Amino acid sequence: MFQRTEFEGGQAGGSAALSIDSAIPRFGEALRAPVSGAAKGDPGWRDKLAQLDLIVDLGSQIGTKTWWRGTATCALLCGATLLLAPGVKAIPTAAPVMDQTQWDEARAQAITPLAFGGDTGRRMAATEAVEPLANMPERPHIELSATLGRGDAFARVLERAGVAPDEANELATMIGAVVALDDVRPGTVMDIVLGRRPNRTVPRPVDALAFRARFDLKIEVARVDGALRVNPIAIAVDETPMRIRGRVGSSLYRSARAAGAPPSAIQEYLRAIGTQMSVSGDIGANATFDMVVEHRRAETGEVEIGRLLYAGVERGERRTQLLRWSAGGQDQWFEASGVGRSTGSWLMPVPGRISSGFGYRRHPILGYRRMHTGLDIAAGHGTPIRAAAAGTINFSGRNGGYGNYVRINHGNGLQTAYAHMSRIAASNGAHVSQGDVIGYVGSTGLSTGAHLHYEMLRNGRKVDPRSVSFIQQAQLTGDELRRFRATLANLLEIEPGAAMARRENSEGGETAANARSAGASTRS
Repeated sequence: MFQRTEFEGGQAGGSAALSIDSAIPRFGEALRAPVSGAAKGDPGWRDKLAQLDLIVDLGSQIGTKTWWRGTATCALLCGATLLLAPGVKAIPTAAPVMDQTQWDEARAQAITPLAFGGDTGRRMAATEAVEPLANMPERPHIELSATLGRGDAFARVLERAGVAPDEANELATMIGAVVALDDVRPGTVMDIVLGRRPNRTVPRPVDALAFRARFDLKIEVARVDGALRVNPIAIAVDETPMRIRGRVGSSLYRSARAAGAPPSAIQEYLRAIGTQMSVSGDIGANATFDMVVEHRRAETGEVEIGRLLYAGVERGERRTQLLRWSAGGQDQWFEASGVGRSTGSWLMPVPGRISSGFGYRRHPILGYRRMHTGLDIAAGHGTPIRAAAAGTINFSGRNGGYGNYVRINHGNGLQTAYAHMSRIAASNGAHVSQGDVIGYVGSTGLSTGAHLHYEMLRNGRKVDPRSVSFIQQAQLTGDELRRFRATLANLLEIEPGAAMARRENSEGGETAANARSAGASTRS
């Protein structure tokens, strides 16, 4: 809406536009035209009506008399609209009311209400127009399939498929004599053919049964001369392992996947290599990953991927090679030298013999008997000293008769201390991981020669460090070491991608053979 004063000054936009200010006076002149005899200077009611501004801008001049008049006009118009509006109410209709039985029938047969439970499977009842058959013919045989579930019994699966219990048990016994039923994996699908039965009161007999009992064995059962016969069919399997090798690039995982490695093998590879180095920190983009995975391909075309057998990484001249090997009844990763996985929880700080144990002894310098509160480990001068476990260094520096001394807080009230160092390689407050170098063997302080004095503190009290289990590594020797090295050499002789190329060639040969067979049939 507009104020009258906003259009003062005549017309706008040419002769075709007429301002409200110019239109209202003309309307007043039209009203005043018939009036006669009015006193000069005394406007009549028509003049007052013409000058009345009914179009009020409620957004301006708020609080004035004109604004209040416009507000009252707006409220009056809105009230009149509400009073004159027609009422809204529901139109009553006569709807049939269904009982619960009728409602269930309607819901079961409707299209929309699966969400309302319309899955009862009810159907319309037969009317008088339906004539029942006196004798309905049966199909001569029925083809169906059954799946062996986890923890399911073989005979029970056959019974659920419609096989008679006695015949199901007979089949389970016959097949169990050929292959252990426990070797049949859950999820195995059995193709069953049920034959003709003498009457409707007995189950159909089994005419044929076929399933894949193992990756290398198929079982077929057929009824011959009225008796069931089991026919085991061996399937040739190529068990050449699959070797995958490539450049790490920006992501080891993505590069290995692009090279054809299965995700499970990559996860095993990362865990194995992670025991030797930091995968993210020590393996650069130019490094080469190398893995060998169990791979089986049946002559029927199926492929089975097994465990990771070998994990290697090459970083320039440095090469890490790990082979899965069974030692002590357990599989673990051994280095190419025959050193196996570490066991235990605490690392021996330096390699060497214990020259003096925990307990009372005569001090070699002071000359009197007193408590020796740690272990003396003989080692060459400059041998790296490693943290026995992860923790935070809470002392690093000179400490009286201990000489150069480092103490690590491992949490839960446990601390370890390392004394007589020739040089300290860790600063106070630093966090160290197990195996990090914190210093080097020396003979500072009250010491008669190069060695490490190693202490352990529990809740501030010094205890025998041998009360905890130190990490030990399995070592292969003799004939087992020779077999280990021969196996490693055989795996490294496998050409990368040879298994996949053999599979592609085999599939291509099968396709070509099928094509030649089809062509021969066409020509004949």
